[in-house]
This record gives sequence, structure tokens and C-alpha cells, in this order.
Amino acid sequence: MKHGLILSPVIGALWSLTIIVCLTILLAFSTGLPVRPIWLISILQGVAISYVALYVANVWLGLLFSLAIVLGLSLLQPFGVPLDQRSLAQAVGVLVLAAGLFVPLRAMLHKLPAARLTRHQFEESIVRFLTGFGYVFFTAIVIVPFYVMVMTSIKGQQALMLNPLDFSIDWSKGWGLLRSYEELFMQFNFGSYLLTSFLVALATVAVTLAFSVPGAYAVARLRFKGQAVMSRSILLIYMVPMIVLALPIYVGFSMFGLRNSIFGLLLIYPVTTIPVALYMLQGYFRGLPGEVEEAGLMDGLSRLGVIWKITLPLSLPALASVSLYVFMIAWNEFLLAFMLLDDPSKFTLTRGVTMLNSSEVPRQHLMAGAVIATFPIMAIFLGLERFMTKGLTAGSVKG
Repeated sequence: MKHGLILSPVIGALWSLTIIVCLTILLAFSTGLPVRPIWLISILQGVAISYVALYVANVWLGLLFSLAIVLGLSLLQPFGVPLDQRSLAQAVGVLVLAAGLFVPLRAMLHKLPAARLTRHQFEESIVRFLTGFGYVFFTAIVIVPFYVMVMTSIKGQQALMLNPLDFSIDWSKGWGLLRSYEELFMQFNFGSYLLTSFLVALATVAVTLAFSVPGAYAVARLRFKGQAVMSRSILLIYMVPMIVLALPIYVGFSMFGLRNSIFGLLLIYPVTTIPVALYMLQGYFRGLPGEVEEAGLMDGLSRLGVIWKITLPLSLPALASVSLYVFMIAWNEFLLAFMLLDDPSKFTLTRGVTMLNSSEVPRQHLMAGAVIATFPIMAIFLGLERFMTKGLTAGSVKG
């Protein structure tokens, strides 16, 4: 294996299999064609194009050779179906296949000699291949389910029954593609579910911060008996699965009349979020310079004044990170909402989506509900991800 002429075709074959699987899935979903990978041809294409990437320096010439190899070895059926079926889609697929093989292989085999390899050259090529494979694999497992969910939500019942695996878009319907979403808001009261989930998540964040900020500060700064034990046992609650606590919570809430109420959710949700917020914030508070707080105390501030005027302004990245994390937990929580809420007028969004999982409700409505539940939290996360990353890493290194 530690020879350029041997390692190159191995990497080329493995990369070709990776790309052809992704492309056939994409073509099948977007066109409805019965495409399939042809394994032997894919391996041969990868082997041939790996030598092109190894020996051809000019990018455009390499792409031209790769395109000729893809078409020549597949006998004009690169995806197992004749090119006259959805010709435009298959033509784009062929171009993507040729470029998706040559360009990454050229990067993976960069400066690889056609001779015996040193250990560094061998390991560097393997790492490049694994990095590329990781990007493709993890991107696919995230995008494909979301793509299927979105495409199913905009299809009609007749199209789903005719071919459930055809996820192409019929643009001739225009705004009719969004009919499922319109019916969810007009007939299934999803606007109310969205508002309820948003308010519950915001209230959970407020209650969690109200308790976790002073608690984390006490554990991080104050000296009291049992401080070390408390600091290490904050996350012990997560050792008990929520499903184990579900029955006692249900019985207790039923006895006290808290079941089927938003107030009941606001009592139990912070119980699941305060421990992790305490754990995250105490690490950050420990990383803050104690001299700044001592200066505030010497200037006449009370301990609460120090927290409000000094500690909290310095802790904004951590507070933003904790708030986002707690908001996502409350927004996506399902078990407690499913167990405690029976009145449709009080459903959270996850509870409302579950209501759509019925034989009486078209499947596209369930997928549309899942998209509605997923998109807001995804947008919030992508928009504030840098604050979450900064807050999670802050306080991890002292000094």
C-alpha cells in the first residue's frame, strides 16, 4: 500500500463509491428515475481517474479526461438508465460525477509520487481521504432526511400514493405547493402551537437563568461546607432517564391539578435545564479574574451588586450560550408535553406534530408540521451558533 501507484487507485475506488452513492440518491430523489449505482463501473472509474489526478497537472484537461472516462466506461448509462430519460438531469449528474471524482482526488493525491511513499506521505493521503469522506458522509446524513421531509410536505396525496420515492418538484402548481402549510395554520391551529412553544421556551430560559446564575456563582466563588461535593454532583440528575421519572411526575401533577396546564410545564422544564446551566456557568465564573470582583466589594458594592454590575456583563457570551441551549431543550421537548397535555388549545409544537401522526391525516401534513417545528430552531441556532461556541469554550482554559 505504501506505493503511489497502489495507494492512488485504492483511494480512487473508495472515493468513487462514495460519490456515486450520493449522486444516485440525489438523482433518485430529485427526478424519480430508477437510478442505481453500478459498482464495478464505479470502481473502474475511480481507479482510472485517480491516475488522471496523479499525472495530469492541468485542471481543465483533467476534467475533460475524467468526463470521457465516466461516459466511456458506463457505455452512456452512468446511472443505470438510458440518457434519454431526464436527459438534462442526467447530464448535470455526469458533469458533477466527473468533477466530484477528479477535483477531490487531485487534492487527496497532491504531490504524491508514483513511487514508494514515506510514512508522512502515506498518512497524509489517508487523512485527506478520510476528511473528504467525513464531510460527504455527515453532510448527507443531515441533508437527506431534511430534504425528504421538505419534499414530502409539498407533494399532494395522489403523487405520494403514485410514487412515494419520487421527491421531484412540480413547479406548475405554483403556490399550491404550500397547501399543506396553509391547511396546518388554518385547520390545525399551528399558529397557536408555535406561539405556545415560543413563550414556554422563553419562560424556561428566564427561570433557568434566574436560578442558575446565583447558584453557579455560589459554587464557583463562595466557600461553604459541601461545596466540592455540590460542584461535582450537579449533573447527577442526568444519570436518571426521564422515562423513569415520567410516571411519578404524571401522578404528582395529577394529584395537585397541574396536569394539562402550561404552568405545570413551566414548573418541570427548568428542573431538566437548571443542572446543565449550573454546570456550564460555574466553569465560566471560575475563569473570570477574582480581583475585579474584589475591587468591586472594596468600592462598597454588595455581593449581589458585584454579580449584577461586574460578573454578568463579563459573562454575556456564556449567558447567550446557556440561553440558546436551554431554549433548544424547551422547544424540542416532547415526552413531558405528550404526557401532561391533553387539551389541544394548550399544545406545544412538538405535541401538535404528534397529533398529525394519524391515519386520518395525510402524510404530507405530518412532514409539514415537522418542517415548521425544525426550521425556527435551526435558524436560531445557525444565527447564534458563534455565541454558543464561544460560551461553551469560554472558561475551559484558565490563566
